[in-house]
Amino acid sequence: MGRGPLEGVRIVEFAGVGPCPMAAMVLADLGANIVRIDRPTPSGLGVARPDRFNLLNRNRRSMVIDLKNPEGVALALDLVAKADALLEGFRPRTMERIGLGPDVCLARNPRLVYGRMTGWGQTGPLAMTAAHDINYVALTGALAALGRKGEAPALPLNLLGDFAGGAMYLAVGVLSGILSARSSGAGQVVDAAIVDGVGSLMTLFHGSIACGVQNIERGTNITDGGAYFWDTYLCADGKYVTVAPIEAKFRLQLLELIGLDELVPSLDERPVSQAREIMRATFATRTRAEWCAILEGTDACFAPVLTMKEAPAHPHNAARNAFLEIDGIVQPAPAPRFDRTPTGIPTPPQAPGEGSRAALADWGWDKAAIDALCEAGVVTQKSN
Repeated sequence: MGRGPLEGVRIVEFAGVGPCPMAAMVLADLGANIVRIDRPTPSGLGVARPDRFNLLNRNRRSMVIDLKNPEGVALALDLVAKADALLEGFRPRTMERIGLGPDVCLARNPRLVYGRMTGWGQTGPLAMTAAHDINYVALTGALAALGRKGEAPALPLNLLGDFAGGAMYLAVGVLSGILSARSSGAGQVVDAAIVDGVGSLMTLFHGSIACGVQNIERGTNITDGGAYFWDTYLCADGKYVTVAPIEAKFRLQLLELIGLDELVPSLDERPVSQAREIMRATFATRTRAEWCAILEGTDACFAPVLTMKEAPAHPHNAARNAFLEIDGIVQPAPAPRFDRTPTGIPTPPQAPGEGSRAALADWGWDKAAIDALCEAGVVTQKSN
């Protein structure tokens, strides 16, 4: 732990699911020293799996603290006093009920950046209601824009809401707050809402619609399935490839390489459905591997559609060490990359309480104090 550009930054994370752990993982991957405070009893949220497969929990220690015990709340506050930032992803006012709300924590540590992750935000008519990723994405207008013309909106995993609009905006917000605190001496609350983040991601498209270069109807624009040259195509072996040559010079190269050069420029002038059928018939004549041999490494704007099992072995990903095997599990490497302060190899996820003693020692508690906290049941150390 501790290698990377964020070495020296200390963060307290209150364990949750989805976007908050993802934000913590990104910050930990970049070198932040993060202690995750888990509950004595698992919350039951999320998809159950063995701890070593909870990859969003990698690269940081887990400490179990009984936050129903006043001594546990006091200990958490002592940790917060030593931290640059706090991360929590509970429903609004949950941390206040525990006794660890922003007012209490900032009174103890005025330089603290208090990162709050929710779907709807801390305020607004829906703030206290339950929901999940696609509900938030739906409210932003983004979900209505995804998918084929005449079909139901496409479901983008929970990449767009939880992780892009949520986790990444929380991470950027917290880092911005830390920079501000270092120059001003004053911390603040970061209200990171998935609806706000996804809305921000849609900025370009709002401008495009406003000036008339994009349609509201999904599947009728260049990058949403409305163009034959930005699409996926089925190959002879049942696998798919992608093409995306928006620029005419790249499109010309693609059509020449796949044997449709006699249709240049007439393919662009045909109805999209007809042009797409010609492309489908063409790509169906060879396997994905055969098309890779012809098109990879050219400016045809081409790539095969790989499964998550296939992606790590692709020569480009392998050459960049884009995936690592840690504790027998293949997973993405930290990103982005830094030439002066490179990140280290992540440590495996810990089970709740596995790092209680080590985290307390690292953050300044002596053995006698740690023993006393464990004996009193305030802290639980998982047996190895």
